[in-house]
Amino acid sequence: MCKECGCHVKNHQERSSKEEVNLFKRILEKNDYQAEENRRHFEEHGVFAINLMSSPGAGKTSLLEKTIDLLKDLKIGVIEGDLETDKDAQRIRAKGAPAVQITTGSACHLDAFMVHKGIHELPLEDLDLVFIENVGNLVCPASYDVGAHCNVVLLSVVEGDDKPEKYPVIFKKAQLMVITKIDLLPLTDFDLDRAITSARKINPHIDAIKLSSKTGEGIEDWLDYLRFKVKVYKKSLA
Repeated sequence: MCKECGCHVKNHQERSSKEEVNLFKRILEKNDYQAEENRRHFEEHGVFAINLMSSPGAGKTSLLEKTIDLLKDLKIGVIEGDLETDKDAQRIRAKGAPAVQITTGSACHLDAFMVHKGIHELPLEDLDLVFIENVGNLVCPASYDVGAHCNVVLLSVVEGDDKPEKYPVIFKKAQLMVITKIDLLPLTDFDLDRAITSARKINPHIDAIKLSSKTGEGIEDWLDYLRFKVKVYKKSLA
């Protein structure tokens, strides 16, 4: 958790001063205002935005690469968030999609202001769908609205099926849980049904998709989900 964003205040309010708590509330209020501006900007261009969250190594960038390869009927752009380097953005650009890298330094998540900067570096007029690949973290990204229309959380089978109950906030705020790396199931004791049941205890409305970016198993379910969300969104703007 980073001191710059106020996460230490949010998670330790009982030990924080009143001034620190009030400061954090003001930070969130300003962030939420900017998030609404971001959404309006996406909507002006008819672009559907997805906030993609997970722990490090869950497979966000690999899933995006596979999506860009296969989802040719939608034009995709990506805003990449990482503490350092632009390696993920390079991987996305190598697939032929525009990508903007946001390096956060010590901040453990993207916020609406960082995403706003990325929005203005993407050719929104040429896009249907923008992924905001958040910093790898199962805690802080859930607290910051970045202006997306949909929150998606990835959970890889190598992380364990107990993560929804251990990190409930991020699963509570997500509309979809994508269980990744299912090709590795035989090598783990991950229980798919238990993971989905745990997530739905926290968020009864969360959808779930199981897939492997490596083998392609389940990928078509993911692509169909994206097509459906974009179609419904564009229809709502008409």
